[in-house]
Amino acid sequence: MSARVLVAEDDEKQARLIRIYLEREGNAVQIVHDGRSAIDRARTTRPDLIVLDVMMPQVDGLDVCRILRTESQVPILLLTARSTEEDMLLGLDLGADDYMTKPYSPRELTARVKALLRRSRAAGGEPTVIRAGALEIDTARFEVRLAGEVIALTGKEFAILALLAGEPGRAFTRAQIIDRVFGFEQNVLERTVDAHVMNLRRKLERGSGAPRMLETVYGRGYRLADPDRGGSGGRGDGGGRGPVSGGGLDSDPGPAR
Repeated sequence: MSARVLVAEDDEKQARLIRIYLEREGNAVQIVHDGRSAIDRARTTRPDLIVLDVMMPQVDGLDVCRILRTESQVPILLLTARSTEEDMLLGLDLGADDYMTKPYSPRELTARVKALLRRSRAAGGEPTVIRAGALEIDTARFEVRLAGEVIALTGKEFAILALLAGEPGRAFTRAQIIDRVFGFEQNVLERTVDAHVMNLRRKLERGSGAPRMLETVYGRGYRLADPDRGGSGGRGDGGGRGPVSGGGLDSDPGPAR
């Protein structure tokens, strides 16, 4: 099935190369060469996926990502010459679903675009609402509500939350989360999962008196508090109870493998 892909890349040679490879897969590709045009085109054409270069004139790719993520759940693949873990986590924190460092293989970029599109369509293809207490996850509409309020999430955040909410109280290791959410993608760091969970906590557990929803289980990973067991009294991965921390990244669940 073809998709509408917006490519925002100021290097015209790179943009043409990306277009050639994506159009070979039957996609309809639009190209813009600056951040302001990327925002305007995304708003008017509503693409199925955006390939977004970080270093662009007028508005850089990180700001474009941040702005568009407040308006849409469109999958975003970042292209960057920055290869440090901090740069990668910043992009994910701003709402990117995946990233690639330059120089990259056009064939790998095409494969990642296909994977993001598959996950996006799968998340929106089942008319299922997952409920856990005041939390509702509508996979058909790609929408999350907490006590009736819509919460804007990135594609990866949505997938992680849906995974945890499908079995409240079960502790998933970071390796299990990577396997189920990121699939065949290479070089996914376990700290990447921590960053997504931290962002989910910030969005779902606002305010000092907010109940803890995403729990850290020492030596295991993360779980969604089971509302039927009073929150942190949910079962672990093997059915038993494990020590729980309510902390964020400072409460490291330890190696998942």
